[in-house]
Amino acid sequence: MTDLCVAGTTPLSEPGMPLDEPVAAVQRPPFREALRFWFRLGWISFGGTAAHIAIMHDELVQKKRWISNTSFLHALSHCMILPGPEAQQLAIYIGWKLHGKRGGVVAGMLFVLPSMFVLLALSLIYVKFGNLPWIAAMFNGLKPAVIALVVIALHRVAKRALRGPVQSAVAAVAFACICFFDVSLLQVMFGAVVLGIVLGKLWPGLLHRPSEAGAEEDEEGYYISRNSITPEPAPLLKPVAKLTAIVLLLWLLPLSAFYFFVEDFHFWKNLVLFFTKAAFVTIGGSYTVIPYVAHVMVSKLHWLTRAQMTDGFALAETTPGPLIIVVAFVGFMAGYNHFQGSLWMGTLGLLATTFYTFLPCFLFVFAGAPLVERTQGKPTIQGVLGLIAAVVVGAILDLTLFLGKAVIFPSGIVALRRLDAIALGCVIFSLVLLRRFKLSVIHLILLSVGVGLIRYLLGL
Repeated sequence: MTDLCVAGTTPLSEPGMPLDEPVAAVQRPPFREALRFWFRLGWISFGGTAAHIAIMHDELVQKKRWISNTSFLHALSHCMILPGPEAQQLAIYIGWKLHGKRGGVVAGMLFVLPSMFVLLALSLIYVKFGNLPWIAAMFNGLKPAVIALVVIALHRVAKRALRGPVQSAVAAVAFACICFFDVSLLQVMFGAVVLGIVLGKLWPGLLHRPSEAGAEEDEEGYYISRNSITPEPAPLLKPVAKLTAIVLLLWLLPLSAFYFFVEDFHFWKNLVLFFTKAAFVTIGGSYTVIPYVAHVMVSKLHWLTRAQMTDGFALAETTPGPLIIVVAFVGFMAGYNHFQGSLWMGTLGLLATTFYTFLPCFLFVFAGAPLVERTQGKPTIQGVLGLIAAVVVGAILDLTLFLGKAVIFPSGIVALRRLDAIALGCVIFSLVLLRRFKLSVIHLILLSVGVGLIRYLLGL
């Protein structure tokens, strides 16, 4: 993977390298420091996409100042319209901008590997001992902290993304469509793109408020910003063709090993083809593809039962990393069930499923990253992406209410007598710790898991 060639930069500079005197003062973080961050992020990224974005925004924009808020939202808007988990793709893109190809590969892998290993351990426990309630209780204690992280992210992203009345209206409409009318996120984003193109042609002034001209001050002091854009992007076709060939070779290697070294190649071929296909239909987030995976796995291929699929979804919610990592459990159970309770085949199924689900993400980001560079500073595209960012705000608001309802009203009935006062208190306490006392995310996670275990032991 270290030989991947990414277009969009001149041959003399890595992605994100300073190109003029004002930006030269901003030092690129050492690769070792970035490696530590991506490793830590992989272990603390609980709570799904909104929480992942919250953690990365807090760490990379607010604290480390590796990427400006404008560049962060610009990249996020692009990732939202790509297949695959957008938070992982955002990590790949930022890693690429910081340290080139190896930075993107490391960031993307470390975003997934911790959750894969945690889910492997939980899968082994599940098939041996069943669903252990004390493990679920520990991670239930984490949910109020996740709500607090998402609320803070929502406030920060909304403050920067909603730059005018049009963006605010789009965010409100997006929230209403997703929350009340069950419109898919993909359809809402498509509508925002169409609206942005129309307004850009007819009333471009509506998409850009006059005060944005002075927003360049916000770009100072960041390593990745508008000032670090490469002015003359390299050609796209040849590097993308080379990248595609490398990814195709990586795709074929494990499949060839299955053919020569593992029994029942037909099963492994079906597993590889299915999860590769699933990787291409994850536009709109994990909640779009999980029902599709569940339907095929349970009803058509019969690789696992409906109850096992439900348990897998619950296990995936208790692990760090993207929610789509539930497919790793599906792959484990498929191999375990198909080979009559073999833990080795279950483990191999989990590894293969993870590899083939997330490999296309690197192709999408590395091939599309140069386009992110080319679209910065283009008024029409900036306006469209601004509306997509507003849709992101509406989606995060919907997810915040959805998750908050599940945490504060665990019975599913919104009524005062059904309120979980302890959970509500934990949400408020977490907000105070994060905002007032600047408690680190990892300390908050450890504290919250401990609270969940204490609640379980005390029967609260």
